[in-house]
Amino acid sequence: QVQLVESGGGMVQPGGSLRLSCAASKRSLSFTIRDTAWYRQAPGKQRELVALIDFDGSEKYAEFVKGRFTISRDNTKTAIILQMNSLEPEDTAVYYCYVKAKRSGRLEDFIYWGQGTQVTVSS
Repeated sequence: QVQLVESGGGMVQPGGSLRLSCAASKRSLSFTIRDTAWYRQAPGKQRELVALIDFDGSEKYAEFVKGRFTISRDNTKTAIILQMNSLEPEDTAVYYCYVKAKRSGRLEDFIYWGQGTQVTVSS
């Protein structure tokens, strides 16, 4: 099992910046973290991918954040950061940390979500 704890949300004016952090802790050494990502969900909308780093370190971004947001993680894949610059009111949402992991001896993927952190962009 992998536990995710997010921090760093809050309120910011348009054009401002926020840095979201996600701390991942593995309850068992049998789990290996593969993909790490940030998703978001705005009121009345479906949850959507914001940015992802896959198992080999390749980064992928949603079109609406390219050039503004940067995802990063440490070598152990237990600290996942989302640096958000040039924030817009449309970025207002609850942001969720996501991890896909493998467990030794098992074929299926294990998906874990954080509890979410609110980001509000408003003047």
